[in-house]
Amino acid sequence: MTSPSTVTDTAAGGGMPPLLSLRGVNKSFGAVHVLQEVDFDAFPGQVTALVGDNGAGKSTLIKGIAGIYGFDSGSYSFDGHDVTVTSPKQANALGIEVVYQDLALCDNLDIVHNLFLGREITKHGRLDEATMERRAKETLAGLSVRTVKSIRQQVASLSGGQRQTVAIARSVLWNSKVVILDEPTAALGVAQTEQVLKLVRRLADNGLAVVLISHNLNDVFEVADSISVLYLGRMAAQVRAGEVNRNQVVELITGGRSGDLGLGPADALATSPGQRPDPTGPLGANVEAS
Repeated sequence: MTSPSTVTDTAAGGGMPPLLSLRGVNKSFGAVHVLQEVDFDAFPGQVTALVGDNGAGKSTLIKGIAGIYGFDSGSYSFDGHDVTVTSPKQANALGIEVVYQDLALCDNLDIVHNLFLGREITKHGRLDEATMERRAKETLAGLSVRTVKSIRQQVASLSGGQRQTVAIARSVLWNSKVVILDEPTAALGVAQTEQVLKLVRRLADNGLAVVLISHNLNDVFEVADSISVLYLGRMAAQVRAGEVNRNQVVELITGGRSGDLGLGPADALATSPGQRPDPTGPLGANVEAS
């Protein structure tokens, strides 16, 4: 049997070193042990899908990476160096950006002002509109975004796919290295989903390490290079997407094990009441396998 840590080290990255790496991280909230000895890697130029059932620990893991929560123990390394991340500001300084499911956009502002929300560029005490507009155009052009008519239109007038595009563009505006996307295709139609998935793939092709949280396995297998499966707060496996099928991933999500892949029998069967649910709340709905 291949251990989860061995799978993570040798298979998921295709031989390249990870940009972001967690080893043996733990997180508890009182008596609830949400994350247990979790290993996780995100690689530059690749999309890493993070999947798991509700309460598996996805939310806590991502919030720990983003500095919202500090891990109780374990190591956190970025670009080959051990780091301590205890606030979102520290994560942002490293180049880690998170696009949450609610997008955090202001409907009454235009695209430019949403892209620079909270990070406005000023000149002589005033907003430097010309510079912000130029950088907004460059960012959208760099992502090959062609669905937005004007960067000065209010976000309230945009479709769901266009809103997601704006949120993703904001995440890469600040020399980001890792972009974490929380259910980016949730509640989108077929055409808009395809638009967003192409953008996700483009981020990785531009050299970013992309972490995609999704419950839709069709989306996962369309864009992901590797798949990380959380089960009851443990990392069941991190494998190359081309080396597993949907049924195996579903088995890992629901049981922590698929054949010889995943957790050992004792770990997969362990269902301590202190392990779940994840008190920080689920990131997605139930798994969609087809």
